[in-house]
Amino acid sequence: MRKTSLFFLFSPMSFTQEPLFIAGTLCVAVFFAQWLTRFSWGRTVGTPIWVILICAVLSNLGVIPSAMEGNAIYDGVFVYLAPLGIFIALLGVDLKSLKKAGLPLLLMFLLGSVATVVGVLVSWYVVNPAAEIGSLASAVAGMYTGTYIGGSINFNAIALHYQVSEAGNLFAAATVVDNLIGTPWIIATLILPKYLQRVFPRKKLNSSSDGEKLATIEYISIGSLASLLALGLLGMTLSKVLAFHFPQVPEIIFLTTLALILAQFSGVQQLYGKQTVGFFLILLFLAVIGTLCDLGALQGVGSLAGTLALFVGLLVLVHGLVIFGVGALLKMDWDVIAVASQANVGGNTTALASAESLNRPDLLIPGVLVGSLGNALGTYIGFAVAEIL
Repeated sequence: MRKTSLFFLFSPMSFTQEPLFIAGTLCVAVFFAQWLTRFSWGRTVGTPIWVILICAVLSNLGVIPSAMEGNAIYDGVFVYLAPLGIFIALLGVDLKSLKKAGLPLLLMFLLGSVATVVGVLVSWYVVNPAAEIGSLASAVAGMYTGTYIGGSINFNAIALHYQVSEAGNLFAAATVVDNLIGTPWIIATLILPKYLQRVFPRKKLNSSSDGEKLATIEYISIGSLASLLALGLLGMTLSKVLAFHFPQVPEIIFLTTLALILAQFSGVQQLYGKQTVGFFLILLFLAVIGTLCDLGALQGVGSLAGTLALFVGLLVLVHGLVIFGVGALLKMDWDVIAVASQANVGGNTTALASAESLNRPDLLIPGVLVGSLGNALGTYIGFAVAEIL
């Protein structure tokens, strides 16, 4: 019996599905992504983008499965490690910076929401998805409106209401395209601020003076590591309890509030490793995001996927042109525009990852808040667009 189980574990068909192998591969991807930044050309791209690209390649080559296929490791990253990384990263937030970053980010986020609606309307009339999709086309437009203002919660809520989730091929294609278009935009929002800042310099609201701060070696003691993990895990537990008793408040709000309160205590401020541990966990989250860029899944849903890809691609392009274009006219900080756009397209988790990757701790809390606002507004605006169309 033991030999049979070992043979099954290391057989070619099951090897790439083994959670331990996937977890190890994700860590290897993070290692090489960081290693590439030792070179000038690699440093220009940055660790977050490298880890997304590496895992996208590994997933499409079949070395590891796509997160869309489901796996215990991927579930663990989404449910536990990403929130834990967010919590630990937020323990280093300086409240003084919020006064400068909060209002501009909110304004850019609201502009991004309008830009999403404009993008949906432009795509609707240019691509004419109703010719391919039929009567559910307006519902799909509403789904993409909701998810690119809020997140997957809004996407699924609208899909359930209009019974798109019961149309198997359509719902599968819509989900695949959402992931395939969303992932490149995460990369774009990490690249654009750096290059735009060189060509069109903007005064940063409140940025770290050391652009490589996250890449430096940070001393971590056993006591600090144990304290950080204890605070994070217990904070997540308390957040779940509070969300259970107060379901009208998103769990992420409780989580970030607890982290923000703890971050003001001198004992927590003296803990080492907040940036290293928090950023590592966020990089693991981005690695999983990279596996969602599954080109094979796109081919599996035929011409429908092509129509949806064109629709969503144009939508995101219009969104980007509007938010970055108007932001440029307002002489807004490029990092603020990028985080606001990512809060729209990717949600509060990817907005946090974007802020951390851009080395902007002052945008972490505002990113969470506007992302949560998107969850609140996305469904309503998505329904409105679906009904109008």
